[in-house]
Amino acid sequence: MTDTVDTTNNAEDAPERPAAEAGVIEPDAVEADAIDSELDSTARRAGSTDARRPSNNHVVVARTDVEWLGRYLLGTWADVRLGARDLTAKPEMQRIEGLSLDEHRERVFGQLELLVQNGQVHRAFPKSVGGEDDHGGNIAGFEELVTADPSLQIKSGVQWGLFGAAVLHLGTQYHHETFLPGIMSLEVPGAFAMTETGHGSDVAAIGTTATYDEQTQEFVIHTPFRGAWKDYLGNAAVHGTAAVLFAQLITQNVNHGVHAFYVPLRDPATKAFLPGIGGEDDGLKGGLNGIDNGRLHFDQVRIPRANLLNRYGDVAEDGTYSSPIESPGRRFFTMLGTLVQGRVSLDGASVAAAKIALTIAITYGNERRQFTAGSDTDEEVLLDYQLHQKRLIPKLATTYAASFAHEQLLTKFDQVFSGAADTDDDRQDLETLAAALKPLSTWHALETLQEAREATGGAGFLAENRLVGLRADLDVYATFEGDNHVLLQLVAKRLLSDYSRRFAKADFGVLARYVVEQAADRAVHGSGLRSLSQRVADFGSTARSVGQLRDASAQRQLLTDRVETMVAEVAAALRPASKLSKKAAADLFNLHQSQIIEAARAHAELLQWEAFTEAVDGPTGLASGMDDGTRVVLTWLRDLFGLGLVEKHLAWYLMNGRLSPKRAQAVGLYTERLSARIRPHAQDLVRAFGYGPEHVRAAIATGAERERQTEARDYYRAAREAGTLPAVEKKPSSKRR
Repeated sequence: MTDTVDTTNNAEDAPERPAAEAGVIEPDAVEADAIDSELDSTARRAGSTDARRPSNNHVVVARTDVEWLGRYLLGTWADVRLGARDLTAKPEMQRIEGLSLDEHRERVFGQLELLVQNGQVHRAFPKSVGGEDDHGGNIAGFEELVTADPSLQIKSGVQWGLFGAAVLHLGTQYHHETFLPGIMSLEVPGAFAMTETGHGSDVAAIGTTATYDEQTQEFVIHTPFRGAWKDYLGNAAVHGTAAVLFAQLITQNVNHGVHAFYVPLRDPATKAFLPGIGGEDDGLKGGLNGIDNGRLHFDQVRIPRANLLNRYGDVAEDGTYSSPIESPGRRFFTMLGTLVQGRVSLDGASVAAAKIALTIAITYGNERRQFTAGSDTDEEVLLDYQLHQKRLIPKLATTYAASFAHEQLLTKFDQVFSGAADTDDDRQDLETLAAALKPLSTWHALETLQEAREATGGAGFLAENRLVGLRADLDVYATFEGDNHVLLQLVAKRLLSDYSRRFAKADFGVLARYVVEQAADRAVHGSGLRSLSQRVADFGSTARSVGQLRDASAQRQLLTDRVETMVAEVAAALRPASKLSKKAAADLFNLHQSQIIEAARAHAELLQWEAFTEAVDGPTGLASGMDDGTRVVLTWLRDLFGLGLVEKHLAWYLMNGRLSPKRAQAVGLYTERLSARIRPHAQDLVRAFGYGPEHVRAAIATGAERERQTEARDYYRAAREAGTLPAVEKKPSSKRR
């Protein structure tokens, strides 16, 4: 645990120092000192007379209670996570570098059998078939598997989170009793056959058909052209003996849209494809090579009528179609919505991968020394360099934000799937939240892994240090379970729908006033947007000016303002679409597609900031038992995340008049000073992630680098004391001869 005591003068009480009085001191240094004083004053105001809190004359000792914070980060399903980490710590569950394609695939399949023996993967299934009906706990345990091998995590997700979950959520009692036992025991390895070569994210347009034959009471599965082949399917190339297949349901010459069917693929004994079924191996991929991805095609393959997973749509013996959901569009999205857990789990797994990357990079940065910048003898620790701090510590802040946001997403998921909060609005909110957070966390994981790789130099490029392998494996996380950009479009459409519902009869003048006046209490239903009260004024010194932005209400104001303004602008731009032809309306939407996605991304960033703030300052945080010292550190981290978002989008704030040039210029300096403040606590903050050496498994994060550096320093120190070091060549005189 690292302590830093804030004892400098209160910036609010000290007189401002005119630039003329700065003398030879650089203006940036003056501003940096002022910012440091302002940070100290906020820590001082956080002090109290509570004897439990680490304070001295109301000056808080900024510290990280690693043990407490570690428990806090584990969240609601702490015991499940710890159990999963015990499992992933076992060597037999972990990836071995350098395996061939076939060896890696077989090792991962064998690990699935170990998961069955452990019982963890049965947690979400009904108690009637041996499960525990614990949906949140199931995801919490599943996402921890990424630390063992992402291939193991994803292959188990295919088997139980997609194949099994589709039978569970789209089927009825017959399917549960008939198919789930074999799926749960791994007796029937299966594929989730939704994606097609020609249609990835556009599931509604897939080409595979399931045509009902009234004479035989069978569905005929057919892929009419090459683009309709099912593709990129885990378990399809080698291991899968059955699949849940998505196809256009056609009966009595009417297409009722996409439905799911249970389709046997291979003879369980010989593993040969059944008649009419063919396939190919996708072969070596950029990552996740422990999974046997492949393609499937079907030539008039017949399956019993009962193999239609008929929770949301059924076909009678005579071919009559019926559904509890009348609207075809709503029916389609309801079916897909039951499979949202894939996005939820990828969000959590990506956060876990970012935690591993930062544990490696920050540990190495705290031990590796390079260049004698501030000493004639001792080299500097990498993490003491401002640039190194700027590279890693904001990533640390974002990882904490993503972690707290994921806990909220997982709680919402559990409430919906347990039935505790399962209205249509609840399901829509869950789908929107998952679609918002999954893109941010997967992109963040990739950026963090790459930054960590570069920050660890050549050592980070070695396979033994895991960063390149994790980066390769997680690359596809940005595309499967919904391409990130497509998901953000779904979020934007929800925001626009909520917006238009409020202003359905408003003219353009009303919309304009809505943006300009910044009226209070403008929360958009279900979208997580917050209210604004007033514009932030620019005045005073940099420290005071930007210091105001460290106030939670000011950060919320800036972040919310950006989202609401962007949504309003897009809504106004798209308003004519309702009166245009289908083609013209599509062209108008396409013209503003980038703006739409950027608005959704801003909304997702706001959700992460809100989750962080709730974890520190909200009822959850206040009731958590967090001591003041830890709260100061986490508040600095939250402020770094919030101001980092402002810095990232500084051009928008300037162009839209939300910040003056003076304040905008100071935001970057403030994030640098915050990074420097957090730097002494960085190691504690990654230790709180709770991943031990058996999970990290990177040679450069084991203390070996510290030993090497200590050996080198001891060698040169002894040589200096003994006088055995050779003399250093003198620099030539600068005088001209």
